[in-house]
Amino acid sequence: MSLFRVYLRVLDMLGSDKRLGWFLALGNVLLAIAQFAEPVLFGRIVDALSKSQAGTTKLEWGGLTPLLAMWVGFGLFTIVCSTWVSLQADRLSHRRRQAVLTDYFEHVLQLPLAYHGQTHSGRLMKVMLQGTDSLWQLWIAFFREHFAAFIAVLVLMPLSLFINWRLGCLLIILCVIFAALTAMVVSKTHAMQTDVEGHYSALAERASDTLGNVALVQSYARIEQEVQDLRNLAGQLLSAQMPVLSWWAVVAVATRASTTLTILAIFVLGTWLYFQGLATVGEIVTFVNFAAMLILRLEQVVSFTNALFMSAPRLREFFDVFDYEPVRDRPDAVDPGRVRGLVEFKDVTFSYDGKRPAIDDVSFTVLPGDTIALVGSTGAGKSTAIALLHRVFDPQSGSVSIDGMDIRGIKLGALRKNIGVVFQEALVLNRSIADNLRVGKPDATDAQLRDAAARAQALDFIERNPEKFNATVGERGRSLSGGERQRLSIARALLKDPPILILDEATSALDAQTEVKIQAALDEVMKNRTTFVIAHRLATIRNAKRILVFERGRVVESGTFDELVAQEGIFAGLARAQFMVKPKGDQVAAAEEPVAVADEGGAPEKA
Repeated sequence: MSLFRVYLRVLDMLGSDKRLGWFLALGNVLLAIAQFAEPVLFGRIVDALSKSQAGTTKLEWGGLTPLLAMWVGFGLFTIVCSTWVSLQADRLSHRRRQAVLTDYFEHVLQLPLAYHGQTHSGRLMKVMLQGTDSLWQLWIAFFREHFAAFIAVLVLMPLSLFINWRLGCLLIILCVIFAALTAMVVSKTHAMQTDVEGHYSALAERASDTLGNVALVQSYARIEQEVQDLRNLAGQLLSAQMPVLSWWAVVAVATRASTTLTILAIFVLGTWLYFQGLATVGEIVTFVNFAAMLILRLEQVVSFTNALFMSAPRLREFFDVFDYEPVRDRPDAVDPGRVRGLVEFKDVTFSYDGKRPAIDDVSFTVLPGDTIALVGSTGAGKSTAIALLHRVFDPQSGSVSIDGMDIRGIKLGALRKNIGVVFQEALVLNRSIADNLRVGKPDATDAQLRDAAARAQALDFIERNPEKFNATVGERGRSLSGGERQRLSIARALLKDPPILILDEATSALDAQTEVKIQAALDEVMKNRTTFVIAHRLATIRNAKRILVFERGRVVESGTFDELVAQEGIFAGLARAQFMVKPKGDQVAAAEEPVAVADEGGAPEKA
């Protein structure tokens, strides 16, 4: 994306404030024109005074009054207009910054989990903050002074040629030299600045990753190593940044030096033209002012170009995230309200990389109120199949339907309101317990919170806390144990009361005693509710209506627990590995080999 296209995107982000932007642009044009009135009028007055002093004309005060009045008028207009432009530019920039930040945040939340799995949250946060800061800085600087600078340069060239084309050509040559120098620096530092932003992203990701796992860092005594690694990244960033800064320092020095050289050139050429009768003293004075104004405006143009150049890699990252397509509703998508829970997979195939299918030609039907378990080795495809059910992804072929409706024809928000999920990793927000529970039902009463917590066996540890439901759980729930976090997530799902429930290893973080209580609560809440249980621990799915065994993305076995054990297939092997059924020959071995047991005195005896 070129610098020009980047800036077009920056202006496009003005959104509903574009109309105000056009008014500000008009104000900048008027300011640029008005500011040239001062040197022109000054030159006219000098010429009038010079002719009067030479005796060629008789000058009276009344002859200067119109020129002075115009000068005052243009000055007052410049003051009022520049104040209005600055005030409105500030308001527009701050307002749009917050609007774009929230739009970005909403967009990122809608991106598929596959994207979040590949992109560090620290990088997304860095892109959001730096991107919106860059937009704000460019908007406020552009509408305050930089646009006026561009207009001033464009107005100055034809105006200077009209007043004195010889002196005007000198100013135009200066503009060309500046443009060539700036273009050269941009071309030489473009790739370097992109590399710099890569280092900034690496630094943000590393710092966020370390802070997010501070318990690991402290317990393994890695503080010094992590700090040193961050210093190394910061050093690499500086090494990449310094050459870029050096090149732009060359432009700054050239800009400063050109002030003296340009004014000197105007005096030398103007004096020669004066003696040749080709320029007046007033024109020389006017062009000296033009030169000073041009240098100031060119500095502003270079400053803007530098700011845009430095911000371009950040803005490209920002726009890349913004351009990533989330899962969207179809134009004809509907809200079916509360569904019954009839779920059908028809010839569903999905691949993450487009090469190896994560699930391949999967078909099954689940009746409302049935409990279906999905088992298989890690990577077999069971979690992917369930992810397709609540549209984390869409299948490449086949369809997933609920109550006979393809889920792609159901509004995404409506679909997910009908599905409750208890993840294997208990996900909680750094808010109060009540806020975390109300994620499932924002309008839940206190009595409903207590009931859901009690059914999930969470009320006891909540009541032990002095702040009870108002207690903050900490970042990622660090103030709670793993079992307590899991019980909160189960209570959250219970509170939502969805017709379809997904339990992704929901009892994996619980101790044996609590697991028995939770399982009883889950058995109760699963009644009359379509439930999908993803499980590695087969003890939790003993009473499932049907068990689907996944292997390499396919359903290879299907049936009840006892039916699958009797088939002596993959599931039977898993059951034996977890001591759910006895290996073949155990009963024979028990009959042939007496078992030694200890009597009360501790001596073994034959049983």
